[in-house]
Amino acid sequence: MLSPFTRATFCIAPFNYLYSLTSANTSVSTLTFSSSMEGKARNAPALLFFSFTCVLLSLSTTTISTSPQFQTLTVNPLPNKPTLSWADTEPESEPETQTLTDSTSSEASTTTSLSLQLHHLDALSSDKTPQDLFNSRLARDASRVKSITSLAAAVGSTNRTGARGPGFSSSVISGLAQGSGEYFTRLGVGTPARYVFMVLDTGSDVVWIQCAPCKKCYSQTDPVFDPTKSRSFANIPCGSPLCRRLDSPGCSTKKQICLYQVSYGDGSFTYGDFSTETLTFRGTRVGRVALGCGHDNEGLFIGAAGLLGLGRGRLSFPSQAGRRFSRKFSYCLVDRSASSKPSYMVFGDSAISRTARYTPLVSNPKLDTFYYVELLGVSVGGTRVPGITASLFKLDSTGNGGVIIDSGTSVTRLTRPAYVALRDAFRVGASNLKRAPEFSLFDTCFDLSGKTEVKVPTVVLHFRGADVSLPASNYLIPVDNSGSFCFAFAGTMSGLSIIGNIQQQGFRVVYDLAASRVGFAPRGCA
Repeated sequence: MLSPFTRATFCIAPFNYLYSLTSANTSVSTLTFSSSMEGKARNAPALLFFSFTCVLLSLSTTTISTSPQFQTLTVNPLPNKPTLSWADTEPESEPETQTLTDSTSSEASTTTSLSLQLHHLDALSSDKTPQDLFNSRLARDASRVKSITSLAAAVGSTNRTGARGPGFSSSVISGLAQGSGEYFTRLGVGTPARYVFMVLDTGSDVVWIQCAPCKKCYSQTDPVFDPTKSRSFANIPCGSPLCRRLDSPGCSTKKQICLYQVSYGDGSFTYGDFSTETLTFRGTRVGRVALGCGHDNEGLFIGAAGLLGLGRGRLSFPSQAGRRFSRKFSYCLVDRSASSKPSYMVFGDSAISRTARYTPLVSNPKLDTFYYVELLGVSVGGTRVPGITASLFKLDSTGNGGVIIDSGTSVTRLTRPAYVALRDAFRVGASNLKRAPEFSLFDTCFDLSGKTEVKVPTVVLHFRGADVSLPASNYLIPVDNSGSFCFAFAGTMSGLSIIGNIQQQGFRVVYDLAASRVGFAPRGCA
């Protein structure tokens, strides 16, 4: 029986010479000859002519693609809460093995590479069932997307700052919620290094940590950092170049030190002294990193001591430490439902993958935090979806629209017309699967109970210069422990589309800022 994506052309020639089949997963037509008059050379010219004519007719009516139509999805349940293991973290008592100076020093041209272990935020949550963890993840995701799209919509407006205290105004950096990211690592702060959990987030710029004394601090796993016990901590004076890098810096008139505030879309914020401090990554010390020392931190933050901003802005960690790590970093986020391996992040030349497919970064002069790329289209089952064109994802001159890669958003959001076209194409390709009720933001779900694996249509994202073929588990995910799986894309009424971390799982995602490109290396977590 032919699949919905395969057409057959039967050519009835004299003497029953020819049968032609053209399939969407083959690059040429297949010709099979059979005849009761084999060996009669006088018919060869007619045969060749007729074969050529028939193949041309077949080609004219069939789209031929080398992309596979289906792939196998292994049916796994919702993952349990992950366990923490930090065997690769340098103990506090061990001496640091390498010191890198600040970016303003002439010695900052020295480059190095380092690797960090990442864990999902669920590991810092209190004891919850897999269903509770998944529901919480979707709630965080909705808040984050709402905040990001609100910020993007406000590009160019005058209302991008928030106030706190007399004469203080600071930018809303990236509008993130509930911990500002989904993955965290463990690193040392200060001298001697005090190890804490820090969220890593490509959608935020400012690095910050909770500091004593606390006017108000949320509960965190580790003791709150005390800057008075660090030999390398230093406040930044008002009016200094580092202070002026803040969009709207504040100043303590009494102490004449720079103040910062980062506000998030859900009302959470962190406020305090803007300072410099040494960070230690598995024995490698990076000195004079500008960071916020937050004495008033309120909102829905979870567990971690602070945040390591990995955005494109001037105050993000990659921007500050760019020359030390050749302006390159990558991460690999493991599918927790299929593997117990930890995720990881690499800084430096070792971050580059030879197998990655690269797409150019696009600049948004109105908003420099996010990593914008060009998405040209999407294929389902080996065929480009007709309703999805590059114009749906265009970043216009006012800074609206576009597509960003984001490590902290879970579910990919596409502009509504693109999503509807993608969803409808997937439903056609997956018509053999039993449908299930909608779940949360997902409107295309299937009942896979009692199955261990199923065939599903392939999905390929076509970026400029890079076709990224997604594993089945990156777009059909479990939403409960009863066998319900949903198509892990969603629509948005915003002009901004977001490629989330579920779709990034299993790839090494390479941020080569030196070459202004992002790469995707399949099976990059090995």
